[in-house]
Amino acid sequence: MPQLDFRKPRLFVDAALAPDETVTLARSQSNYLGNVLRLSAGETILVFNGRDGEWQASIAGGKRPDGLKIVARTRPQDRLPDLAYVFAPLKHARLDYMVQKAVEMGASSLQPVLTRFTQVSRVNGERMRANVIEAAEQCGILSIAGVAEPVPLDRYLSGRNGRRLLVFCDEAADVTNPLQALRSAQDAAEGIDILIGPEGGFAEEERSLLLRQPRILRLSLGPRILRADTAGVAALALVQAALGDWTADGVPG
Repeated sequence: MPQLDFRKPRLFVDAALAPDETVTLARSQSNYLGNVLRLSAGETILVFNGRDGEWQASIAGGKRPDGLKIVARTRPQDRLPDLAYVFAPLKHARLDYMVQKAVEMGASSLQPVLTRFTQVSRVNGERMRANVIEAAEQCGILSIAGVAEPVPLDRYLSGRNGRRLLVFCDEAADVTNPLQALRSAQDAAEGIDILIGPEGGFAEEERSLLLRQPRILRLSLGPRILRADTAGVAALALVQAALGDWTADGVPG
């Protein structure tokens, strides 16, 4: 694991980063640096944009920070594993938690799917993206996970790449060693989709549609029924440990 500087604040900026570039701060960012962190002109922070790596930047401005002067790169850009987190969305705070943890665990994209028993029908994409950025800022992550628009489960399944491994976290699957099951799975070079369903479970027609998918692995998460946000963290940890970037030869980015 690379050495990270956890003492300096990190800020995501949607601007090109290169030596001597100047970045204008949004009002919310200026307020965060000046009023929340109590930083002033001349002090340094770390910035990233998801494309150009991580950079040291000097704060510019008068009474309040209003810009950044890019100084030097501290880390090159990396790539997340090709790991999609596909899930039935939850309500408010639990959805925020789910998104943050998926980012911390290394998901490269988040795809909400709507099922018969999904708890909510509307998803705030801007709020999801804000949670993605906040988690990346706080955890030293350089790449920003993509956030897709919600789609019905059947539409998602009909449009996904059938060469990707679909890890279907199924409470009805036989309880076996999940790490062993993942390690014996087919090659994951085309990427991995992890599917977490709603807390009411899948309808029978949805389950039938899922089981007809190519390259599917039904995965048990143990002898206890987990809440959806807990199941997501557990599944991501298992996949990363067996096939992902927790291993030396895990799924490519």
